[in-house]
Amino acid sequence: MRRAFGPVTEARGMARTMLWVGAGISLAFVLIAVLAPLIAPYDFDTFRADGQRFPQLAPPSSDHLMGTNVQSTDVLSRLIWGTQTELKVVIVSLFFSIAIGVPLGLLSGYFGGTLDRILVVIMDALFVFPFLLLAIVIAFLLADRVGQGILSAAIAITVVYVPLYFRVVRNHTIAIREEPFVEAARALGARPFTVIRKYVFFNVVQNVPPLATLNAADAILTLAALGFLGYGIQPSAGAEWGYDINRAVSDASSGIWWTGLFPGLAIVLLVTGLTLLGEGLNETVNPVLRKRPGVKVDLEPTIQDPETL
Repeated sequence: MRRAFGPVTEARGMARTMLWVGAGISLAFVLIAVLAPLIAPYDFDTFRADGQRFPQLAPPSSDHLMGTNVQSTDVLSRLIWGTQTELKVVIVSLFFSIAIGVPLGLLSGYFGGTLDRILVVIMDALFVFPFLLLAIVIAFLLADRVGQGILSAAIAITVVYVPLYFRVVRNHTIAIREEPFVEAARALGARPFTVIRKYVFFNVVQNVPPLATLNAADAILTLAALGFLGYGIQPSAGAEWGYDINRAVSDASSGIWWTGLFPGLAIVLLVTGLTLLGEGLNETVNPVLRKRPGVKVDLEPTIQDPETL
């Protein structure tokens, strides 16, 4: 643990600022998502209380702090429950992406040969497509079989990011497998999977957390784009910020600003927090970019007593 978190405690300057500011913003959204059942005034689809329907497109007031939308649901409640939906999709998609991309990159980079060529061709074919277009195609294909829920959105985003992890891990593995300590392990008779597990994996995995954090920020934007285009979370399955912004487009022309402003600000804040966290981690974990604390050295010559000479 000390070795893993040592670079974080030693971070200085702008890297430290970005790391802690990004961690603070991200942690705030995580707490909102976890405490959503306790802090949300209503459920995400509640449009009436005490036998009375909420007013439609009501401005922010003491009853509804962020107003209501065209469906008479509370904007603040949808914002809070939407935080939970966004983080669920991002966590599931990143888990699948890392679980698929990292092992494939390790095997492809270490063994090479035909396996490496086949995997590189497949990943390059996926990498050629624009991220959003590929996510839309996958979400469209899964809509009839899996439905428009958290799982289908997570799978659509997973397919987008698996090639990224594969490329990073494969390229780093190719460099590590030629190191003297790996050659020594093979010379001593260690099996290939033992070498990968003990000597290669821990030297490669350090690049994954910064990449995962940056991909999480991009996944938020991808999910919001899917929701805006109608391929994201089904409205009856949960609140989603991209869908709310889509429904708020027609409201903006009528001067109704609150239905689209608050979901948009939430997207900007969460993406900013995750981006700062990812950049801070990258400059902290990467030994090339990391700035270590300086040690003051006194170079003044000491004057010795002539009698002691």
